[in-house]
Amino acid sequence: ISSNHFEGPIPPLPSNASVLNLSKNKFSGSISFLCSISGHKLMYLDLSNNLLSGRLPDCWLLFDRLGILDLANNNFSGKIPDSMGSLPNIQILSLHNNRLTGELPSTLQNCLLLKLMDLGRNALSGEIPTWIGESLPKLIVLSLMSNKFHGIIPFQLCHLPFIQILDLSSNNIPGIIPKCFNNFTAMAQEKSSVLSVTSNYSFISDGGFPLVWYDNSYFGQAELTWKGSQYKYQNTLGLVKMLDLSSNKLGGEVPEEIMDLVGLIAMNLSRNNLTGQITPKISQLKSLDFLDLSRNRFFGGIPSSLSQLSGLSVMDLSYNNLSGKIPSGTQLQSFNASTYAGNELCGLPLPNKCPDEDLAPRPGKDDANTPEEEDQFITLGFYVSLILGFFVGFWGFCGTLLVKSSWRHRYYNFLTGIENWFYVTAVVNIAKLQRRLRS
Repeated sequence: ISSNHFEGPIPPLPSNASVLNLSKNKFSGSISFLCSISGHKLMYLDLSNNLLSGRLPDCWLLFDRLGILDLANNNFSGKIPDSMGSLPNIQILSLHNNRLTGELPSTLQNCLLLKLMDLGRNALSGEIPTWIGESLPKLIVLSLMSNKFHGIIPFQLCHLPFIQILDLSSNNIPGIIPKCFNNFTAMAQEKSSVLSVTSNYSFISDGGFPLVWYDNSYFGQAELTWKGSQYKYQNTLGLVKMLDLSSNKLGGEVPEEIMDLVGLIAMNLSRNNLTGQITPKISQLKSLDFLDLSRNRFFGGIPSSLSQLSGLSVMDLSYNNLSGKIPSGTQLQSFNASTYAGNELCGLPLPNKCPDEDLAPRPGKDDANTPEEEDQFITLGFYVSLILGFFVGFWGFCGTLLVKSSWRHRYYNFLTGIENWFYVTAVVNIAKLQRRLRS
């Protein structure tokens, strides 16, 4: 009876129910009634997206057949009860977006079949338990986002070979990113390696990673926070592989071993104190669609190899100490200028040009004259040469005659002689012509 408008407390339930889905309603009150159910045949319990409140009941050891428990998006408060670790068949546990407090009970390490544990958006505290990596080897999804966890990331998490979504964002986690994260075998594969969950029923759940189970396969939606908005991935969980360590106190350099996780679709390391240069090996993450390295202390230039990530649709490198020219002629120019804000970068898509661009000759001025400009230059040179030639020739000859009188008299006699020769020749030829005409 999910997705209706039922209100008020949850009514008495049949004792022989094995599947109970009351999600997406407006039920309110506590769920302490669960402890009075006889039979305890429940395998699937979904009370998510209601207005339920109060403390979680501490009688879960009675539900030894329960495989899926989704209490996400309610107002439950208090601590996670120890008896919740007495669910031997539990595979899905979602307590996302409640008001739960305290540390994780160590009894949860007894839930050896857990594949999804979403405890995000609560007020849980303490250190991230080492037993998560030691005792829950089948985990595919682990979300502890938006809590109050502190202490370093335990290296024992590296013992989760099937993990595909690891979200530790928005906590108080210091230290460095473990190099052994490259032991996440599923993330290091581009294809799916998900272990299917055996069930004979289908369901929809809208927790932190909403799921759809059907015929032993499931689909999911993962969320990333980017610039205050939720960025969602909706695909098969076998394809969504995400690492989100954003909004913590992590420092040091990003280990190059992270670049071995070639199946990653999304990586968010923003809002930390990470330093060092962006490694050229980032080009190995060819499946990346989302990359956020903003608000850290990365320095140096942007490696040209970053442009090889042709599938990137969201990228943010803003507010670091990056410098130099944004690699040109690549898809890196297609991102908004805000992607590179707060750095000492230059070149497109930023408005500020690089120094070498200012010194470069402008086309059409020095080295790329148009044909019209070339014709104008040749015509001007021609006339200048003509005038200079006439000036030099004229005054070179006439100036000599003016200065040397002997040359002037000889030249005058020469011209007079030529004139007389033309006159005599003309008279003689005319006389011969007249005689011939008379005869």
